[in-house]
Amino acid sequence: MTNPVVKPFWDQPTGSWQYVFHDPETMKGAIVDPVMEFDPLSGATGTRNAEALLAYVRETGIELEWILDTHPHADHFSAAQWLNAQTGAPTAIGEKVTGVQQLWSDIYNLPGVVPTDGSQWDRLFADGETFMVGNISVSVIFSPGHTLASISYVAGDAAFVHDTLMMPDSGTSRADFPGGSSKALYDSIQRILALPDETRVFVGHDYAPGGRPAQCEATVAEHKSQNIHFKDAPTEADYRAVRDARDVTLPLPRLMLAALQVNIRGGRLPEPEANGRSYLKLPLGYFEAR
Repeated sequence: MTNPVVKPFWDQPTGSWQYVFHDPETMKGAIVDPVMEFDPLSGATGTRNAEALLAYVRETGIELEWILDTHPHADHFSAAQWLNAQTGAPTAIGEKVTGVQQLWSDIYNLPGVVPTDGSQWDRLFADGETFMVGNISVSVIFSPGHTLASISYVAGDAAFVHDTLMMPDSGTSRADFPGGSSKALYDSIQRILALPDETRVFVGHDYAPGGRPAQCEATVAEHKSQNIHFKDAPTEADYRAVRDARDVTLPLPRLMLAALQVNIRGGRLPEPEANGRSYLKLPLGYFEAR
């Protein structure tokens, strides 16, 4: 089995990990969860992260085959569409994204404005589906809980598990967003931890607790033995009690209300209005202050 070369990129302002992986035999590769910058104070957007990913792809000689998102993110804009425009590489996400589109289109009151059929992406992956990146077979694991549409990509010995697991010293991700579920998250993590022990697990976020350097990778075996939420093999009820109690104390991500209305569009800004500018909406009073 050919295993991928994985290059991580960290966006410090959002604590987000982005990845480029490629097959060293064919030099064909993919980008996972690219970040577009957004400043909520000025409304400015930027492509610094995406440009760094693209520079690495070109300098390394990678033939880009896919731009992959694991789910519609709540803490940053996706740069998938910008990268698609630069490279022509197709975009993809899990097929359950249509449920997220419907849910958030209702929250933003966008009836008929945002198609909710997933047509903003070139490919919608189903649970268990496989595709190739060079000679590497990539399998899709439907892994909801953090969102109702989340998927993981398992490429050789590398698993890109988005916001399901955090680094072992941080445990797991929250499950309190609209459409989230601690029960579904528990089940999803069980599927991930059933992968071979040597599988390299690449997470979607790290907030560098205790001032340590940001980290993105641990093996399945390390999660089983060290992850603070799973090292003692909790029952589903025990895990959910810990997860739910923690979630009710967490503030909502500061970019969530901006990011979701972009990311349900596949990373596109809202259509420009008559003056040529795009505008974001805020659903005032929908969420309670935390």
